[in-house]
Amino acid sequence: MSEPFRLDDTSADRIRGIRAPLLRWYDANRRDLPWRRTRDPYAIWISEAMLQQTRVETVIPYWERFLDRFPDIASLARAELDEVYAVWTGLGYYSRARNLKAAAESVVRDHGGRLPDDAESLRGLRGIGRYTAGAIASIAFDREEPLVDGNVIRVLARVLGIRADSTRRDVVEAIWSVAGRLVRGTRPGDLNQALMELGATTCTPRSPACLACPIRSRCDAHAAGDAETLPIKPKKAKQKPMRAVAVWIEREGRILAVRRPEEGLMAGLWELPGGEIGTDEAPSDRVAEVLRRHVGLELRGVEPVGSVEHLFTHRRLALDVFRARPVPGGRVRREGFVAHRWLRPEALLELAHAGATRKALALFGVTNEVSARAARDPRDRTPRRPRGASARP
Repeated sequence: MSEPFRLDDTSADRIRGIRAPLLRWYDANRRDLPWRRTRDPYAIWISEAMLQQTRVETVIPYWERFLDRFPDIASLARAELDEVYAVWTGLGYYSRARNLKAAAESVVRDHGGRLPDDAESLRGLRGIGRYTAGAIASIAFDREEPLVDGNVIRVLARVLGIRADSTRRDVVEAIWSVAGRLVRGTRPGDLNQALMELGATTCTPRSPACLACPIRSRCDAHAAGDAETLPIKPKKAKQKPMRAVAVWIEREGRILAVRRPEEGLMAGLWELPGGEIGTDEAPSDRVAEVLRRHVGLELRGVEPVGSVEHLFTHRRLALDVFRARPVPGGRVRREGFVAHRWLRPEALLELAHAGATRKALALFGVTNEVSARAARDPRDRTPRRPRGASARP
């Protein structure tokens, strides 16, 4: 068993010297992002939730629409989950939307409708972990709370010359400790944002712009000439292959859409009906059986349309897509899905859905552009229902 990772004493001295130049650089070079123009803790919280796993340029319009629709915690807490999904649709990682909604309810119920101003209390809210709590506490409330994300790990691993596996728990804890020392002082929120900004724009994973870096004189990796090799990470495990079928079942100009349970892969999302098959099985041989088992329908005129591939964090999905009509008189009987609806094809893109579904619909010429142009049909709207009631089948 390897010895626990520890930083040497010189690391603390190096850290003390980077704070002032880093803040000066941030003042001169920070990007003008809309959530940096507000001190509203709620707005900052929403931005931090959206920025997880998502690029800044993608987040900006979603953040603006979200705050327009839900301008405060109370309005988010009152909303139906499907209303939240409708604004979130296309941003992905829908568990973030569910967590925001649940946390807003907790804030109203347990905190008088005001977001807590300390990291410990923030971490008691659903979906708020160590990083997000530090971000909100420091940026919105000026608390001396650190945060560590991929950008911060990269910057500090290079500055301190950490040449150990950066995914090891003891290495990560050492970086959190350094970030905790660094954040102490004036402008803790700006300091945290400066670290992330430096990693996002200058100290990048490939071809870092070391000559433009405000702290290069104190950077171990720059001095050693190996900045691009840090941080050290183990090779990613290969994504496990999986195969599934999905069917465009059309009836009187409408298609069948089904909703997954709130747990598991693609939890709570809408999609074309279908199911997983073996990776070595022929999709055309299994499609009728899969649809009969999961939605209880007999199909006719089944024809293949194409296939799409979609990558999840740990899985690689090959989705074979078919078109079919239901045998007259059949009735949907769900197995493994929690709701279903017959709707216009473009309306499915207005519901919470995964990238695989979006790619499948594109095979039929249904895209986000079509959805945006289409007039909303009241029959396709998600019905409002009393809080706590189940979705209408």
